[in-house]
Amino acid sequence: MHPKQEELERQMSELCQALDNHLEDIYGGHYSIHPNRLKRGMGSNPSFDGLFSTSCSFTLGYGTKSGRGYLVNVEIRTLDRIPFEEKARIQDHAFDYIAENLKTFIPGRDLEVIRENNLMKIVGDFSLGEV
Repeated sequence: MHPKQEELERQMSELCQALDNHLEDIYGGHYSIHPNRLKRGMGSNPSFDGLFSTSCSFTLGYGTKSGRGYLVNVEIRTLDRIPFEEKARIQDHAFDYIAENLKTFIPGRDLEVIRENNLMKIVGDFSLGEV
């Protein structure tokens, strides 16, 4: 893998971990975590423990208006029933957090977070520059 791609992947991972911690701070005590999950702070990565599991995964975006980018996944790991309105509020918080912090975690790139259908997606310049 190209070193600049590795760096971008590292930055995306840090953004997702920070998002996970942010959502845990706000909603972590609202619902019980899934019985198979570790308590917050017990895993090697915030996505592996607590109430939330967040990740970014690259997509070529075939069939979409925005094309390629990174899908932002926010999963709530509980057996509790969560009202649709609450899930939407959590997604809104996640979107706002990414929009406010994207340039901090991934500086020097022309990136933005968008909503496409029911998905959050980071789009923009993913070029590696001169190789």
